[in-house]
Amino acid sequence: MNTKSVKQLLVITFLPIYFCLTPISQAASLPAYLEGQPLPSLAPMLERSMPAVVNISTSTNIQVNENPLMQDPVFRQFFNVPGQLRQQQQKNSLGSGFIIDSKQGLVMTNNHVIDKADKIVVTLNDGRQLSAKLIGTDPEADVAIIQIPAENLTMLPIADSSQLKVGDFVVAIGNPFGLGQTATSGIVSALGRSGLGIEGYEDFIQTDASINPGNSGGALVNLRGEFIGMNTAILAPNGGNVGIGFAIPSNMVMTIKESLLKHGEVRRGLLGVTTQDLTPELVNAFNLKNKQGAAISRIESNSPAAKAGLEPGDIIVSANGRPIKNSHDIRNIVGLMQIGDNVELEYFRDNEKKQVTATIGKQELPQLVGDKLHHTLQGTVLSTPLKSQIEGVLLEKIDTTSNAWRVGLRPGDVIVSANRYRVRNLEELKQVVDPKGALLINIQRGQEGFFVVLK
Repeated sequence: MNTKSVKQLLVITFLPIYFCLTPISQAASLPAYLEGQPLPSLAPMLERSMPAVVNISTSTNIQVNENPLMQDPVFRQFFNVPGQLRQQQQKNSLGSGFIIDSKQGLVMTNNHVIDKADKIVVTLNDGRQLSAKLIGTDPEADVAIIQIPAENLTMLPIADSSQLKVGDFVVAIGNPFGLGQTATSGIVSALGRSGLGIEGYEDFIQTDASINPGNSGGALVNLRGEFIGMNTAILAPNGGNVGIGFAIPSNMVMTIKESLLKHGEVRRGLLGVTTQDLTPELVNAFNLKNKQGAAISRIESNSPAAKAGLEPGDIIVSANGRPIKNSHDIRNIVGLMQIGDNVELEYFRDNEKKQVTATIGKQELPQLVGDKLHHTLQGTVLSTPLKSQIEGVLLEKIDTTSNAWRVGLRPGDVIVSANRYRVRNLEELKQVVDPKGALLINIQRGQEGFFVVLK
């Protein structure tokens, strides 16, 4: 045994004795230095980053159910009761956000944190409470941007999320439940997670840093305190945190931010393909050597994909240099591109690798004039919604003099079933409607649902 080994053995042997002989007050605190070197700490980084993370609270005005007598105008007049409807302010659950631009007072958060809010209040690290106005939202990616007065604000620097690697250390910062900032640390567990059904467009960073419900909209940062992702969701099969959290990458957030600032919404482009994942059966059927990619099952006529020469059966394996593993990958890449952008695609056709460049086009809503479907829908325009989280047929326009308006239908209503058949788009609605018979439709309006009979 050499001298170094003896010294290590002596330290290990006498360490318990040292702690036994040390006063409790000294044993409870860690030394500031170990072998002449300061102990590693995240405190300096968190001191710089935490002031940029905020708490967000919202409130919504809802109508209160009244006694039927209060709806009688004679009763109101007799007892001198004001005629306006009663409203009650309902406080919603809290969430988090982070300041992305201190000069303009811009705050990023999840769309579900501020969805349907009539009032948004941002609480800063120093205790200030500021009213915020909504700039724009992207429900498909669950991103929103709000604005507060730009006075003495701290913002987070931005990092390139494409440089992240599995195993990188990260810290999730949030401001949940109005308790003040919290920080949890972990590593990047996986990249490019999709197909989870959490959002319309998914390209998540997976981390084992604890992301609690109130942390939604908060920041995921690297050890330099740079923003690399927006905390969004957790996998909680039993209602608790199991160490699987998801964050939207900073590159996606910043792309959406620019579009929201410019247009107030994200104007997604169209490639014009329907794709599906490669299964072992498809790989064998197409006699493919490549087992990863997205198989084109349908090409829309006169679309950018059709003009570029793509055909059903082509297997897309790369888009703008990014490998395509499944249909979610191509959907995410195209969904974040703007109208007029070029996408360079690599694909296999009969095991021959080809390349093509397509120009992203404008999405057009398939529309149908209501009376062509059923005479009772005269004065309406129907379409398949692009952004709605409800599958169905959108009542886009309604003439206020029409029968549809008189029976209570309104623009924005979504038909989710007709004649007791579930409908997800215009084509399915056409198949279940009898032009000569009565029409029973189930309407979804916000959080409400009801049936309407049209004769």
